[in-house]
Amino acid sequence: MLSFKRQTPAEAAFGIFNGLLMLIICFLTLYPIWYVLVNSFNDGQDAMRGGIYWWPRELSLENFRAVFRSEGIMTAMGITVAKTLLGTAVHVFFTAMIAYAVSRRELIGRNLYMIIGTITMFFGGGLIPYYLLIRDLGLLDSFLVYIIPAMFSFFNLIIFLSFFREIPAGLEEAAKIDGANDLTIFIRVVIPVSMPVIATIALFHGVYQWNDYFTGMIYINNTDLQPIQTFLYRVVAQSSSNQMLAAMPSGVTINVTSQSLKLATMVVTTAPIVIVYPFLQKYFVKGFMIGSIKG
Repeated sequence: MLSFKRQTPAEAAFGIFNGLLMLIICFLTLYPIWYVLVNSFNDGQDAMRGGIYWWPRELSLENFRAVFRSEGIMTAMGITVAKTLLGTAVHVFFTAMIAYAVSRRELIGRNLYMIIGTITMFFGGGLIPYYLLIRDLGLLDSFLVYIIPAMFSFFNLIIFLSFFREIPAGLEEAAKIDGANDLTIFIRVVIPVSMPVIATIALFHGVYQWNDYFTGMIYINNTDLQPIQTFLYRVVAQSSSNQMLAAMPSGVTINVTSQSLKLATMVVTTAPIVIVYPFLQKYFVKGFMIGSIKG
């Protein structure tokens, strides 16, 4: 029979205080998102009067119609989807391949590679040398600037290492007896049994690729190659919203303002990852737990 320890008044008060504190923190975190969402669905001219806090006063979809009719947003969305899918696939395969090599104890210079990689996690050359490197590699105004520099992450390599070290040595030995070389073992043995950590790293890097606006802002001048987050940055931080309004067909944006257009653009660019992330949260938690518990 289950028995429950009776709480003292001090413990009960402490629990109530913690609950109220967490409610306040959740409210402060979620309300700005709700405010942007509510105002993006409100008539732009009406929203200028203010006083909209909890729900739309005059429900309207004109802001979103203006966003999807604006020049360049669908191209930017396509670039973001392409770089997220391709960049994530390349990053996962390349990082996993290096991590598998480093996990082999017979690798010459293995400890030196780990020391060098650890240093790069804390020290970098800075933005100007990195920009010069990107320029000399011919990656300026190139779609590959989203893919090649992000092919490898030493932090993700450490997560892969923690998982690869737990793979039974008998699997690889059996494959070698059957005549498989290291590449065949990696593709046919290691990758299939490593799907949990691969899914975790894919989610890590996929979220990074989707949210990255800095690369497009610094290394891309061609607007046809800029991702959706850079598009959002230019709308919010510059006068692009007024330019978007000016480019609309006559009569289309009569109730749309530059502010309402900014809010609607923010919703459109962030909605996909916000919707997907809660369903994938368990993989993020699992990824940080990999290797921490030994059975």
